Amino acid sequence: MKTFVLDTNVLLHDPDSIFSFKDNKVVIPMIVIEELDTFKKLNDERGRSARLVTRSFDELRMIGKLSDGVKLKSGGIVKIEMSGNTIDLPKDFSGQKFDNQILSIALALKQKGERVILITKDVNLRIKSEILDIPTQDYEKSKVKIDELYSGWRELKVSSSKIDQFYKEGKVAVKGDFFPNECIALKDDAGSSKSALTKYSKKANALTPIFHQNAVPWGLKPLNIEQKFAVELLLCNEINLVTLLGLPGAGKTLLALACGLQKTVEERFFRKLYIARPIIPMGRDIGFLPGTKEEKLGAWMGAINDNLEFLMDRGHPDGKTEEKIDYLFGSGQIEVDSLTYIRGRSLPQQYIIIDDAQNLTPHEVKTIISRAGHNTKIVLTGDPYQIDNPYLDASSNGLTYLVERFKGQEIFGHITFSKSERSSLAALSSELL
Repeated sequence: MKTFVLDTNVLLHDPDSIFSFKDNKVVIPMIVIEELDTFKKLNDERGRSARLVTRSFDELRMIGKLSDGVKLKSGGIVKIEMSGNTIDLPKDFSGQKFDNQILSIALALKQKGERVILITKDVNLRIKSEILDIPTQDYEKSKVKIDELYSGWRELKVSSSKIDQFYKEGKVAVKGDFFPNECIALKDDAGSSKSALTKYSKKANALTPIFHQNAVPWGLKPLNIEQKFAVELLLCNEINLVTLLGLPGAGKTLLALACGLQKTVEERFFRKLYIARPIIPMGRDIGFLPGTKEEKLGAWMGAINDNLEFLMDRGHPDGKTEEKIDYLFGSGQIEVDSLTYIRGRSLPQQYIIIDDAQNLTPHEVKTIISRAGHNTKIVLTGDPYQIDNPYLDASSNGLTYLVERFKGQEIFGHITFSKSERSSLAALSSELL
């Protein structure tokens, strides 16, 4: 049996983490309980996670004494280790720091002969743990292999006759394993200019035409194959969940907004376009913002407003851009909000866009998806290499986790963008910096 010592950030990242170690022993230092007590008063996702974990401990307390260890149905044990059961660390480690108290307990357990592994999402704590020769790991349960992440589309070389058959019959069967709604660009293996844009239909078990190949949602014309495939997924009524990943300037947010406006304002298929993003600053936070909720959100929704202005000006630059945007907000056709306020809501018949979703944990993404009501479509956009959350990375954030878990579902579609269309400077910065 191994002994896993859990840091506070692991419990906040996944409130069910104490049950994720099968038949092994899970140790929660008492100082972690103290930290959870400070977090549980918050009204954000961290506060909710802290309260969920606390309730789990309360339920375990009814089974047995946590300080002695409570046996789980999986055969494992959960134990709260008292701060008195520690060992002195080298003088370079300040004993007053929470992290060092966790290290002290882990070291004491190791010296008792237990096979200790410290689980933490804090990189510095993992470094300290290695210095003390305590085995340490990141929390791996919700991690994905980012280099092997499902891209949502690919090119496929086929014979010229296969492409001819596709155009003649409206579908074609080809060898290979495909996911539902995976987009396929057929290319002639002989090198001719023959090609076709297709999408795999699980129902037909064949490649079928993309229905919105020539669509220009809200006057926006797709500039490359990736954008054409994205528009197909964003406009299809049968696809309820879409994820768009890729480098800055690829058009993720702009395409999502254009298609959202098309389906909501133009076609009126959805009742409202609901746009939200996590409130996480890049770099040093400027602190408290005065004003109403709408005025506070204005500082965080700059990217959304920029894209809305671009779409409103496109084709009709009449100087009334702000007036048009104000009308859409005033009539209730568009709502912009912080993800802080999405909890507890049920959102039926809405086109929901979650921007910068790479800053969300898997648990937060689950919370968002569970808000979807009847006939609601959710689109999540983000770049897994631009994360501002200190405890997430490209492999552990909620956006990439969602892609990995939902691939293969018939209501899901995904596109990974590899080309920037913002400007040559933006494209070069993504390549060189």
